[in-house]
Amino acid sequence: MARIALLTEKSEVPEEQHAEFDHITEVLGRVGGPFGLLAHSPGLAEKVCFAGAQVRLGSTLTPVERELAVISTSREKDAAYEWGSHVRTGRSQGLSDATIDVVRSKGDLSAIDDENERDIVQFVRELLRTNRVSQELFDRLVKRHSERWVVELAATVGQYQYIAAINNTFELQPAPDADPLPIG
Repeated sequence: MARIALLTEKSEVPEEQHAEFDHITEVLGRVGGPFGLLAHSPGLAEKVCFAGAQVRLGSTLTPVERELAVISTSREKDAAYEWGSHVRTGRSQGLSDATIDVVRSKGDLSAIDDENERDIVQFVRELLRTNRVSQELFDRLVKRHSERWVVELAATVGQYQYIAAINNTFELQPAPDADPLPIG
C-alpha cells in the first residue's frame, strides 16, 4: 500500500484530466504504479510518461542494455518497485541471473562476463555515487557505441532515478511475487 491512493481509474480524476489519462493508457496500456501517484499533479504523469516512452522506445540501447541500466539505477536508489518490475523484464529480454545477482548484491563487476554489461553497471554506479562518469569509461562507451547512445544511457538513468524518487517517497511496494531487493 502506498502512502497515498493510486489514481488508476479514469473516474478517479477530474474531467479536465481525462485526456491525459487516455494518453497514458495509449502508451502504457493502463495507468498504474508511479503514474497512479503522478496523476495527483495534473499534467505531470503525462509528461513523465512521454519522456519514459522516449527512453524506452526511441532509444538506441538494446532491450538488455536498457533493462540493465534500469535495474542498476533501481539498485543504487533502493527502488524495490522498479527493481521487481524490471528484473522480470530484463530476464525476458535475456539478461542473465549472474549479472542480476552482481547488481542486486552491489558485487564486484569482474564477475560480469560481458564487457559491455560491466561498463553499463559501472556507468550507473559512477554517475549515481559521484555525480560524474570517468573520462576513460565515457570514451570507451562512445567508441563502442556512439555519443547518441551515451546520451540515451544517461537519460535512462535520469528517468528511472526520477521514478525511484516518486516511488520511494510514497512507498510504492512491489508485487508480492516480484524479485526481492534487499534494502538497508
